[in-house]
Amino acid sequence: MTTKTSRFINGHKPKLLDQVRHAIRLKNYAYATEQNYVQWIKRFILFHDKQHPNTMGRAEVEAFLKHLAVEGNVAGSTQNQALSALLFLYGVVLERPVGHVDVMWAKKPKNLPVVLTRKEIDKVFQKLSDVPLLVSQLLYGGGLRLNEALSLRVKDVDFGQKLIVVHDGKGHKDRTTTLPDKVVATLQAHLKTTQQIHYHDLQLGQGYTSLPYALARKYPNANQEWLWQYIFPSRTLSRDPRNEDDQTLYRHHLHDTTIQKAVRSAAKEAKINKRVTPHVFRHSFATHLLERGIDIRTIQQLMGHKNLNTTMIYTHVVNRGMMGVRSPLDD
Repeated sequence: MTTKTSRFINGHKPKLLDQVRHAIRLKNYAYATEQNYVQWIKRFILFHDKQHPNTMGRAEVEAFLKHLAVEGNVAGSTQNQALSALLFLYGVVLERPVGHVDVMWAKKPKNLPVVLTRKEIDKVFQKLSDVPLLVSQLLYGGGLRLNEALSLRVKDVDFGQKLIVVHDGKGHKDRTTTLPDKVVATLQAHLKTTQQIHYHDLQLGQGYTSLPYALARKYPNANQEWLWQYIFPSRTLSRDPRNEDDQTLYRHHLHDTTIQKAVRSAAKEAKINKRVTPHVFRHSFATHLLERGIDIRTIQQLMGHKNLNTTMIYTHVVNRGMMGVRSPLDD
């Protein structure tokens, strides 16, 4: 992206945070990423008494990150989010890369992921129904993250090859994962209902869905096409929060809190004495595949992990149980 593109929009020089938003949208980053980056950049500026980032550099970035670790007591992952936002600000928006950042990193806790047994999975599923059940089955059946499942569009499911295509997952990568046979009939029935909602919206002169910034420009009419609609649409129409000037009402995807609340409630009703969230289904997917003897590299690809070490943590979960060391007490 050139300086002209990043510094001038429609012939005018926008404010810094508007430049950040524009650059993020050109790269098709998720709206959640946009919000996080903007908030971290705001905190960075306020920490340094509202100095403009152009007057600061690597030293100020390091001081801010050290503050987060020492005084803010944040987790390592949170500190890394802040670093990503600031590297994007300097490297992409201001075009002044700060280079290597030397800082005291927050200690990353080595917690093993919470995993449910197959019986516990079944108990939770028995307490779920309708869309929360279908979404949870996709999380466990395909190893999806919650936002990945809710962001699925009609075109992303290939019933013929039994595949789910995940676009712009964590790390802005695409991947494919398995579509469980068990959900095929239910998902097809759900899509028929969703299609009726879309056709009703079209009859009312609506039927729009939000598209990534670059795709919206490349395919200006795609936002009303059925293939681009979300599989799990919101019950209500709303405006695009990224564009205050756009008065169009869109059918966005279902909010993640809907599934989170349903899963927590189901786990409580099923009397599961673990902290159960939708992400636990993804952890269970990887662990149960390992128990079945699936190759760790295959699981890495299905999970969309960049680093194999991230996937290897599930071997520790497996080794805690019946496939691990036998206790001498059991002798």
